[in-house]
Amino acid sequence: MRNKKNKSLFLEAFGDTPQLRVLDFLIDNHFFDYPITEIARGSNVSYNSIKLFFPNFIENAIIIKTRKIGKSDYFKLNINNPFIAKLIQLGWNLVRNRLSLANKKEIEILN
Repeated sequence: MRNKKNKSLFLEAFGDTPQLRVLDFLIDNHFFDYPITEIARGSNVSYNSIKLFFPNFIENAIIIKTRKIGKSDYFKLNINNPFIAKLIQLGWNLVRNRLSLANKKEIEILN
């Protein structure tokens, strides 16, 4: 697992673990579905690591299988899951908070 140079606010706030990297990737791309290999590539987590916790994500309805193309199953974030809806909302709150802090700092510099 390689470290991202520019971590998302989500990862900065909650830590940089394989599970959180996958959630971060899927939250950022919640409109789309992906095979596990693409989730691994996009989240910068090894395929073998994802296979360890992916069944738990499915069992807890964090992700859902959307379709099968050839031998590949495609998955996406289950935005109907209340926990996931709150995580997405939390991500946006982190962004709003960071922007608010940046604006306050900018105002202080100008004064």
